Amino acid sequence: MTTKKSGGWGETLRTVIYAVLIALVVRTFAYEPFNIPSGSMLPTLQIGDYLFVSKFSYGYSRYSLPWGLPLVKGRIWNSPPERGDVAVFKLPTDNRTDYIKRLVGLPGDRMQVVNGVLHINGAPVERELVGPRAVSGFGGQSVDMLEYVETLPNGRKHLIWERSDHDALDNTPVFTVPAGHYFAMGDNRDRSQDSRVMSQVGFVPFENLIGRAEILFFSHNGSAALWEVWRWPFAIRFGRLGRSIE
Repeated sequence: MTTKKSGGWGETLRTVIYAVLIALVVRTFAYEPFNIPSGSMLPTLQIGDYLFVSKFSYGYSRYSLPWGLPLVKGRIWNSPPERGDVAVFKLPTDNRTDYIKRLVGLPGDRMQVVNGVLHINGAPVERELVGPRAVSGFGGQSVDMLEYVETLPNGRKHLIWERSDHDALDNTPVFTVPAGHYFAMGDNRDRSQDSRVMSQVGFVPFENLIGRAEILFFSHNGSAALWEVWRWPFAIRFGRLGRSIE
């Protein structure tokens, strides 16, 4: 009896193709990894965090597909986000850049910031002072921040940072969120370019949402280069691994 020899380049190529196809399916319909390059979502998300975004949370649009291929019109199997979700979306002003912010305003809401306090439909959003935080990283200097617990009207709580209540975006006009759009803000309120800046971000169309940020799967503090293997254990933030994103 003879047997056929397995393996070879053909088998390897098929394995690679199958692996790529599976990864594309998972990335398109289930979870996509993203990393955090800036501090606009501090203290919730830190520079060097890597997270999974659930693609099925809000249904699927063209931006769920690789390279934003225009194969889907509008949004299918859609489920609207909840106030307070941390979401990844395509920047409305260019439809290419990935942004991550907290969705604080829903369609029809009237949004305003008055002396640093977020107001929704004319009512101030409750915030409770946690305490001061000395934060490094802004031009290499330490900056004093105030940390608050903010409670949105649906009861969702999250931490925010304020440098003061008198920065450029701490007093805004009233923004009325159009139908089919959302108002997004960073948790690091005085260091976030978000829906308060209409010329740069503005209202976020439902179609532009990629998915909801779910869980941190990796985090590092940037102190070790890729080739400095011996320093990796000291650069990884082990305490952040596996955290759900609230």
